[in-house]
Amino acid sequence: MFASRPALRWVVPAGVLAATFAIGLGGSLLNADAAGSLPPRTAGQLLVDVQEAAVDGFSGTVVQRADLGIPALPSIQGGGPMGGGDTELQSLVSGSHTLRVWYGGPTKTRIALLGTLGESDIINNGRDVWTWSSRENAATHIRLPASPDKAKDKQDLPTDLPKTPQEAAERTLAALDPTTKVTTSGTGRVAGRDVYELILTPRDTSSLVGQIRLALDGENKIPLRVQVFPKSSGEPAFEVAFTQVSFVQPGEEQFTFKPPAGVKVTEETAPSDTGKREHATPEKPEKQGPPDGMRVIGKGWTSVLVAKTGSTPSASGGDGPEDALGGYLTSLPRASGSWGSGYLLKGKLFTALLTDDGRLVAGLVTPERLYAVAAQK
Repeated sequence: MFASRPALRWVVPAGVLAATFAIGLGGSLLNADAAGSLPPRTAGQLLVDVQEAAVDGFSGTVVQRADLGIPALPSIQGGGPMGGGDTELQSLVSGSHTLRVWYGGPTKTRIALLGTLGESDIINNGRDVWTWSSRENAATHIRLPASPDKAKDKQDLPTDLPKTPQEAAERTLAALDPTTKVTTSGTGRVAGRDVYELILTPRDTSSLVGQIRLALDGENKIPLRVQVFPKSSGEPAFEVAFTQVSFVQPGEEQFTFKPPAGVKVTEETAPSDTGKREHATPEKPEKQGPPDGMRVIGKGWTSVLVAKTGSTPSASGGDGPEDALGGYLTSLPRASGSWGSGYLLKGKLFTALLTDDGRLVAGLVTPERLYAVAAQK
């Protein structure tokens, strides 16, 4: 369904839209310990530190908590090798989760989502990408193209939410512009290590995001915790943080996946854009920006995404994944105005509007801002 209606993939994990604009994560799950003994650094110095941070490898345990303030999402079972339940990576949009992560370089990564009934893994080792679900007893293998350029095109994960503090911070820092106030609150401790704390605050008060906090490792300067707080309260909406971390290079065995006996393995082919690259020239560069059918209105924290979904939600009463999604969407509150009518999904950090004429309008803003944008047909 998401392949045929790309815009709808933003609706289910609606908070993902917020993440793509600016944010990382938030929460009070791991409050900093007593202040550490690091020498003082300014906010500007810390910004440079985190952007230049580089480590050869690390591993650790990450705890993530999401409280986006949206209705409970439907449990969509049988969704492929990532399965369902608390070991499904798509479940990261709500509740608390524990992950194990290993990093051995840009082409050697592994993420394991641990659950009460098993685990789900994504392993990238050079050109090989594996996904594995112990709960579904199934795995998928993808061989990436040999071209260095194409090798950078990683297989999409089942969710767009950041899996580690580093990934969350990179998304946040990429969105920094004059609309953001950057300060520091001093030092503290996270996962038993001294950290600097960097604070990002939107200057535009009409955004639903109140503050983003990054805890940077005092030695390596990579984020050990990233938090996002909504403007509406002092309670966090999303957080990802290390509870234990080691900066020792992980062994090769962590990135070598051998399917256990009895596991069903599906071989897939990585998407190819050979034709596009062959026809791309300096005079006619490849198109940049949002995909076809999508546009961004405004800038910074109050940007709004407008996308054509190609259809309107409906509930058929069936029990398939599309039926579950349709039932979820049609259970949302109705909204109407000069722009038309549709379904409204409002969270602590974002708002999304799915109109009856097949448009998705969403951003880190209030419903009123979305209505104004929706009226600009």
